[in-house]
Amino acid sequence: MDLRQKTTKREKDSLTIKSHKGMKMKKGFLVGLILVLTLVAAAVGYYVVGKFHTKMEDAALKAEAENALEDSVVAEVYVPTMLFGMVVDSMLVVEDHIKRNQNLSEILNAYNVSNLKIHQLAINSKQVFDVRKIVANKKYTMICYPDSLRTARAMIYEPGPTEYIIFNLDDSLKVEKIEKEVTTVERELAGTIELSLAVAIKDLGASAQLTDEFVDVFAWQIDFFRLQKGDKFKLIYEELQVEGETIGIGRIKAIYFEHFGNDYYAYYFDQGNGIDYFDEEGNSLRKAFLKYPLDFTRISSRYSGNRFHPVQKRWKAHRGTDFAAPRGTPIRSVGDGIVVNAQYSKFNGNYVKIKHNTTYSTQYLHMSKIASGIRPGAKVKQGQTIGFVGSTGLARGNHLCYRFWKNGVQVDALKISLPPSEPIHKENLTSFGEVRDMLKQQLDSIKFPSLLTKVSAGINS
Repeated sequence: MDLRQKTTKREKDSLTIKSHKGMKMKKGFLVGLILVLTLVAAAVGYYVVGKFHTKMEDAALKAEAENALEDSVVAEVYVPTMLFGMVVDSMLVVEDHIKRNQNLSEILNAYNVSNLKIHQLAINSKQVFDVRKIVANKKYTMICYPDSLRTARAMIYEPGPTEYIIFNLDDSLKVEKIEKEVTTVERELAGTIELSLAVAIKDLGASAQLTDEFVDVFAWQIDFFRLQKGDKFKLIYEELQVEGETIGIGRIKAIYFEHFGNDYYAYYFDQGNGIDYFDEEGNSLRKAFLKYPLDFTRISSRYSGNRFHPVQKRWKAHRGTDFAAPRGTPIRSVGDGIVVNAQYSKFNGNYVKIKHNTTYSTQYLHMSKIASGIRPGAKVKQGQTIGFVGSTGLARGNHLCYRFWKNGVQVDALKISLPPSEPIHKENLTSFGEVRDMLKQQLDSIKFPSLLTKVSAGINS
């Protein structure tokens, strides 16, 4: 082999070696590239998968939240409607008032209830409520099945604001008396008299019952028929409520009254004998008798030795006090006693006379009717209803003629001096003093309405 051939062979071998090296390098590069690409792909995949899972989790959480919201909305939508403790969804509810001379049978017959069922219901209710005592103008509610006959499931009768009677008309024919919860709310009131106490209290948004209770407290200290314009008052009292609605007045706890420039205080305190009111020294403001035989009203004629009689048309003595009041207004006994007379006479009409003790007697004339159970020999308590205002006998309009005897002689009932009830007992003086001081501080903190407030109230009304 010559030199040229050797050179050519060496070159070929060198090229072969280079080729092999190049191939190895290419393979290494490719492997590295593939590895890098794999790692990148893995990273991208991990990121994508992570994002996907996150979105899936977010979607799941969102769906869960939406489902919870839907469940909440569904729960709110499907809360059952309750009435008198019964579910009334899909039931027909009818509210009405008892008509004059209407009875239970007449009402229930109109709602597909048989006479046999009504009779059994009346028997079942005897221990709970006498169905004969259903009164006109009282509210009742019928809960009926939604059929074409409007068949009654239950009847609810409301004899008063604090209770209701459920007549269940299903197979059990059960009768229930439910007492409503009565809440007591303390109120404060302050005002100035322009026309009368009744008008002032009414203008402040309080009831006529509060006026009556107020008058009873100070009846023997103040002549409420001769008040002065500018007299002022403050009260702390209890208001009775049922389901947020006012149904009456509880105790008056304290009163301040400014009359003719004089200050009068009254404090409620119970020393074991029931409700009583005392002045600052612990003297009772009550007397053995109520001053007025009916709730606060108007005096139409006073006791007089010479008065022109509106019916007989002549001048004669009037030995009583006339209180004008609407027909049917309850008349109350001013004190404990025994009924002497309860009858009708030509001049007195329906009247009642009561002997209270060996010294005092009272008489009540021209009643529209005498109360049930009031007959000669019957015992009556102070404040008990003995009859109702009317115009029977020698009377022109509805009023009560009230007469008062002391030792057999007729006297002016509004001027008679009577012994007071017992003062605070010695053993109760400390307790009374603590109550008095607390209530006086509260009274003194109550502000009288300003003139601007009165004007604003007048505009708003």
